[in-house]
Amino acid sequence: MIRLERLKTWLLIAVMPICLTASFTSCASKEDNATEQSVITTIADKVWAFSQSHPNGFTIDIRTMTEPTEEIAVSYAATQNSHSRDQLDKVVSHALQHEGYVGGWYNSEDGYYYFDSTKLFPENDLKGALQFGKENGQYSVFILSTYTEIPVDGKVAEILDRGTILFGTTGDYRPLSFCEPDGTYWGFGIDVANEIARRLGVDIEFKKTSWPTLTADVLTKPQIFDLAIGGITITDTRQETMLMSDGYLANGKTILCRASEADRYKSLADIDKPEVTVMVNPGGLNERFANENLTHATIIVHSKNEEIPALIAEGKADVMITEITEAPYYVQTDTRLAAPLINTPFTHGEIGVLMQKGQEDLLQMVNNVIRQMKSDGTLRKLHEKYGLVYAYQ
Repeated sequence: MIRLERLKTWLLIAVMPICLTASFTSCASKEDNATEQSVITTIADKVWAFSQSHPNGFTIDIRTMTEPTEEIAVSYAATQNSHSRDQLDKVVSHALQHEGYVGGWYNSEDGYYYFDSTKLFPENDLKGALQFGKENGQYSVFILSTYTEIPVDGKVAEILDRGTILFGTTGDYRPLSFCEPDGTYWGFGIDVANEIARRLGVDIEFKKTSWPTLTADVLTKPQIFDLAIGGITITDTRQETMLMSDGYLANGKTILCRASEADRYKSLADIDKPEVTVMVNPGGLNERFANENLTHATIIVHSKNEEIPALIAEGKADVMITEITEAPYYVQTDTRLAAPLINTPFTHGEIGVLMQKGQEDLLQMVNNVIRQMKSDGTLRKLHEKYGLVYAYQ
């Protein structure tokens, strides 16, 4: 059987030059062309029928008529602006000669269905997809798993070209963002930042900011960093002038006090007394909360947030306004401290990633990573690592 197949192969090789010499037409090229066109037309009919039930857009493997779900789709320039059934054969023909994928969508403005021959890239090759998109005159590429459009000339493309993503962080907020004397950063937010960089496929660099200068540092141009992370609460005020990601950590205001006085504080009213000294870090939401809600207590502003817990333990002040994300760390690492109201926080919110407006493509990418971390269990493991309550389903 093997010898017979080899013989058939050699006969085919021997006959081909004769066909080419005698003319391709005489070797049934008309029949071949007719068969090829019939195949193209049949596939185009199927794609057209599929498009009628998927007006919001699709990418389909025309060899199997199935939709890929995890790649990055980029259109070829050769089939740009092809629309309607009568132009679909051209798109299918091109796709069959290349990767075998066709994308389509319905344009409600002109009433046409548009189609493109499409090339797919792995999700970890966003840089390659953006480069191909730019070479083919495309405005954007499309991530199938998250239905996300990424412009070929946007902020994400800039970061990928640079090869490094720059994160601003205060480095004074254990266990979310802390900078050791040797310049090493660690914490929950730092781990999230590293995960964002890893999934984008770029290196990471941290830039120092502070709570008083955070907004100005985010908004400054030229930019000091691409985005900021580490204990930044999502607020309406911030969202008025900047972009904030989806939340990746539940948050709320609470207190730290000396363990020997834990029974003294059962409510906000117990803290808001003239004999109580409250210490806060400057420029952030903790200082604002104290000023708005503790009108009778004595408020002291201390410049270094990471020093305040020890000062409370030493009796330099009675109470620190902090977050439910920060308090557990100090209770676990200093037996002199307690967080008696940690299960009944004064406020409820979430912590997210902060960035300039105009970087919507970067916002989409960050939100995609956060959603992926929630779905694949990565975010839950980070909560467990730092002893924090996981608040997402």
